[in-house]
Amino acid sequence: MSSTALSPLTYKDAGVDIDAGDQLVENIKPFAKRTMRPEVLGGIGGFGALVEVSSKYRNPVMVSGTDGVGTKLKLAFHLHKHDTVGEDLVAMSVNDILVQGAEPIFFLDYFACGKLDVAVATDVVRGIAHGCELAGCALIGGETAEMPSMYPAGEYDLAGFAVGLVEKEDIITGQTIAPGDVVLGLQSSGAHSNGYSLIRKIIDRSGVDLHHPDNKQLALDLIAPTRIYVKPLLALIKTGVVKGMAHITGGGLTENIPRVLPDGVTAVLHRDRWDAPSVFTWLQQQGNVDDAEMARTFNCGIGMVVIVSKAHAAQAQAQLEAAGERVFAIGDIRARTADEAPTIVQ
Repeated sequence: MSSTALSPLTYKDAGVDIDAGDQLVENIKPFAKRTMRPEVLGGIGGFGALVEVSSKYRNPVMVSGTDGVGTKLKLAFHLHKHDTVGEDLVAMSVNDILVQGAEPIFFLDYFACGKLDVAVATDVVRGIAHGCELAGCALIGGETAEMPSMYPAGEYDLAGFAVGLVEKEDIITGQTIAPGDVVLGLQSSGAHSNGYSLIRKIIDRSGVDLHHPDNKQLALDLIAPTRIYVKPLLALIKTGVVKGMAHITGGGLTENIPRVLPDGVTAVLHRDRWDAPSVFTWLQQQGNVDDAEMARTFNCGIGMVVIVSKAHAAQAQAQLEAAGERVFAIGDIRARTADEAPTIVQ
């Protein structure tokens, strides 16, 4: 009787390269180090990250948010541009928790792929770290999952979450919003990270070649990272004038602003009161998208809404503009009539 000896197998034979994962960790340590806050006890590499609550908080409440980048990643794969989607990932969570008045404290990410490309993953995490720097929060860790056969070659997925703190008595709920208040809009950098299933369909319909040199600016406009509003808005929140905020994400203007409005009021927005990045004109024309669909799918040039009293509107706008934001008084709050939508764009 004879037997056939089987060759020994390794994890690498199965498609998982532990050495590549170790190299990625070493590559990202300098980026993560730049984001550290004094509350963080330890660095990248442990089983868990330790973060203490600063003594500056008397009655802290934790606020958390989680999100991904969505099908905007498909555009990143097409353009072979991976250095900004990490910023998108951070922005989607930190801007969300900001609207309740929270200061982002830390962020963790999840990077999943079929085969780890260390150079690509390093670009992605470099973008995540840059987003954390813009938000003032610490990148305290994450997970890199290499899962053979789970993803097409050259593709990956991203998810992340942020945790912030706010004094319990300072939580922003929107409940004091009243008729006569002013709606301020902070300009977006583009489509941010929402509506990209429609954007990709419009790109396909238009037949545009985004790799052609003549279309370089359009490609950059379409992939532009989500703006992070944390630092200017935290400074404004400290003045006590902010009644409510809305991060304009999936659902656009007409679906997100109502989330912060109390019963009985409507936000009336005037489309001619703000300037939108030109990419929205291109999308609307190439896709033949009507105005209502634009307003419920895209941010239409307004990435964050801040609602203040009329008496404080000029002060708030000036402070935000001094901090580098483009700000427009885009509408007003009025009493809602029967069967009226909570947000109207006209």
